[in-house]
Amino acid sequence: MSKKSNTVWFMLAATILNIVIMLLLFVICFILITRFVDPNSNFVPLWLGLSFLVSIGGSFWLYSIVIKWMTKKFQLEDKLAPLVSKRKKNPRRED
Repeated sequence: MSKKSNTVWFMLAATILNIVIMLLLFVICFILITRFVDPNSNFVPLWLGLSFLVSIGGSFWLYSIVIKWMTKKFQLEDKLAPLVSKRKKNPRRED
């Protein structure tokens, strides 16, 4: 497979991993809320919103740790194409 196809598959798998991590964190927060917060409390919507933010932030944090580890362990820099390439200078263009 080419570097570009490897990059596409890696990005697809990494996106799915990020979504799964986010769902797991939200479910864990939701279970903690149902176990420790009074259902009649006025702060339940606040706790749910906070758990949503924690699941988003925590998933990005865990995702970055996992991706850095995978990049080092499997030497992905050699197997993947760069996402952003440098622009070639146009010799005829004058700035």
